Amino acid sequence: MDSVEHNLKELMEGSALDDSSDLCDFTLSSQNEATVAKGVTPCTPSDYVPVVKDTVTYIVMAVVFNEAGEVLLMQEAKRSCAGQWYLPAGRMEPGENITEAVKREVLEETGLYFEPTSLVMVECASKAWFRFVLTGSIVGGSLKTPAHADSESLQAKWIKDIGQLSLRSNDIHTIIERASAYLHPVEPQYKDTLPALKPQDKLMLRLVVCIRQRSSNRLHVLLSEKTQVHFPLCEINHQRNLLSTLRKFMVEIFGADVPPHKPHGILNVEHCGKPAGKNDGLCITILVSFRVPLEEVFPIDKYTWLMISKDLGDQLLSRLPRSMTIPLNVIR
Repeated sequence: MDSVEHNLKELMEGSALDDSSDLCDFTLSSQNEATVAKGVTPCTPSDYVPVVKDTVTYIVMAVVFNEAGEVLLMQEAKRSCAGQWYLPAGRMEPGENITEAVKREVLEETGLYFEPTSLVMVECASKAWFRFVLTGSIVGGSLKTPAHADSESLQAKWIKDIGQLSLRSNDIHTIIERASAYLHPVEPQYKDTLPALKPQDKLMLRLVVCIRQRSSNRLHVLLSEKTQVHFPLCEINHQRNLLSTLRKFMVEIFGADVPPHKPHGILNVEHCGKPAGKNDGLCITILVSFRVPLEEVFPIDKYTWLMISKDLGDQLLSRLPRSMTIPLNVIR
């Protein structure tokens, strides 16, 4: 009980847990076996290994505002979008962690030194594509001018109204609005959360599933009792979107008729990237809640419910509003 509550507190703080992919409850191999049993050919090899810039793509992006409320944009130099404007962004290199990569991209594309303070959004799509959007502050450097144009960018500027520019993509409108809402909240927000430095050799999804018991009005969390007690852990099928993996995992745990439930967002992201080529995986922890009471939900097999202390239950309930977890945008 104490170790579970400690781990839950760590996850709500955005910290990494000291567990490994060996605890995985639903591996790609198991998922493929279930697919074959239905007479369908699996689309993902069971031995898939994430390798940066090869079998997995990690993008970092920065949303930075100055005291005047202007957002930092860079003008693209790439032939395919030359002259168009975009947020500083780019691919993570082998051996980098997420914050190292976003600092490098901001410096290369804008000439400014960036200190990230929090994730404001995580986006993902099939084919193992992930984009980590961070905000923070500028701590030095000189804004790149056309005189310093190179292959990374033509220049950078602080922009008040991005609607007046030719943008590489309109997707940054929503991202900028989200970052602005996080930095200038009108309602409670999750506290600053950066990716936790924890090596991962696979793409993993961890679930914190909570439910209220009708008889006691107390909150329970779901645990796996495979080898050692832990929060349910699943390998991500990179050929499908993340919500598909979540759905299959919930069916694995509760059966085909899973009662109504809701994924709220991300509690933490664990990634390291070092040494290069050895740990190119990640682990994303998602908070999920059931809309029906515990008395109507029955886990299968090795899964069980655990009542947590009232104080911790109240803390977890406070994370259920939309603004209290890192937004996850699944691109279909």
